[in-house]
Amino acid sequence: MDTRTLGHSGIEVTTLALGTMMFGAWGNTDVDECHRMVHRAIDAGITLIDCADMYDNGVSETILGEALKGRRDGVVLATKCGNPMGGDTARSGLSAAWVKQACDDSLRRLGVDHIDLYQMHRPDEDTAPEETLGAFQELITAGKIGAYGTSTFSPAQIDEMHDAAEKLGMQLPTSEQPPYSTLARGIETEVLPACRRNDLGVIVWAPLNGGWLTGKYQGTSHDSNSRAIRQGEHFDLQAAKEWQAKHTAVDALTKVAADAGLTLTQLAIGFLLDDPTITSAIIGPRTLAQLDDLLAAGTPTLPAGVRDAIDAIVPPGLNLNPRDAG
Repeated sequence: MDTRTLGHSGIEVTTLALGTMMFGAWGNTDVDECHRMVHRAIDAGITLIDCADMYDNGVSETILGEALKGRRDGVVLATKCGNPMGGDTARSGLSAAWVKQACDDSLRRLGVDHIDLYQMHRPDEDTAPEETLGAFQELITAGKIGAYGTSTFSPAQIDEMHDAAEKLGMQLPTSEQPPYSTLARGIETEVLPACRRNDLGVIVWAPLNGGWLTGKYQGTSHDSNSRAIRQGEHFDLQAAKEWQAKHTAVDALTKVAADAGLTLTQLAIGFLLDDPTITSAIIGPRTLAQLDDLLAAGTPTLPAGVRDAIDAIVPPGLNLNPRDAG
């Protein structure tokens, strides 16, 4: 599997990453199957595995940690802190005290002594960047984390974190993790330029837009277990105008893919990796069968003219559903 360097860090990661948000009650409660998914991904060559403390209130990290026993070497392990644990706002944010506590909790659940990439899951406007950065530097000095980054930060917030770290003379942020797909292109306008000027790696989430870019929602009936139905408030409501806009766009993208000799999923992944700014795309399958399908799709190169065809369907910088901005 192809690799790219994560920003200025020197860390090499594969262009596909395994996301584990679906491990546990949010997606798949079959722990053995989740373990097999981790092993299958590693065996296929994936080196970057991403999680977060809040996923099923820590359960996803525990499942991942169990799966990594004996397989930790060679894996770039990433997780996040900042979003409320179990909906408890007292266990959230980017204060120095909580960042250090959350890191220790994640290390314990994962059963490891260090996290390769520790990410701020969302901005915390109530905490000064200097306080947050000081905590991350302490974790680096203690050997608990290797690099750090942000997730779903605005361009101004990305610049602010970089500039504050530079002023403090500490290790600089390594990465940003925004939502991005052919149906949600909002980051192209300002977020990706901010990542380029700060030499950040970009690890994108929702590259298949909650399953839309597998074609699974193009029929007249939909799997009630699918992510866009289960998390309708985050993606789309079936009766909403955004649903129809995506339905129309996916029909057109499916034709573009077929004309290029690609599946819709291959078109979606190829589009993302066509931009060298994108380091890796997180695939977050719920089942082993879904993972196998995604691995089989691979990371094809877009044929000439295909990006222009995509631009004609969903213009650069446009999110068909504003909620997809995260």
